[in-house]
Amino acid sequence: MEYKLDIEPLDNDINEIRCGLIKHNTPFLGGIIKSEVSYYAVEGDKKMGGIVADLWGNWLLIKFLWVDDSMRGKQVGSELLHLIEEYAKSEGCKSALVDTLSFQAKPFYEKHGYKCQMVLENYPLDSSLSFLTKSLNDNSLYS
Repeated sequence: MEYKLDIEPLDNDINEIRCGLIKHNTPFLGGIIKSEVSYYAVEGDKKMGGIVADLWGNWLLIKFLWVDDSMRGKQVGSELLHLIEEYAKSEGCKSALVDTLSFQAKPFYEKHGYKCQMVLENYPLDSSLSFLTKSLNDNSLYS
């Protein structure tokens, strides 16, 4: 056997490894439904913000939340977060998970009831990466 370094892997190479991992995990996770969901804030035909997440088992996994600079401070992000949490609850989710870099939105998520579970310091260089979770069973946490 030989080992090969690939500093520019193609999508097919990455998918081959991903498929191998999925095959290995299927006996353990195969029955858990995973779906992708998004909410958008739209003005005319232009997206002014959006949130993208996965619903996986009992969890809402927030991947991206973005609000256009012109809409900041107008509760657009709060409304997007609230809407996707409500949808996730309607689909049976009990908890939410998000990660955020230190220069991004940790205080925003904390304001909305998320609790920091772990921080990776010096990530990727001189920032930090925080992992936050929230129980979706407590409606009083939405401000």
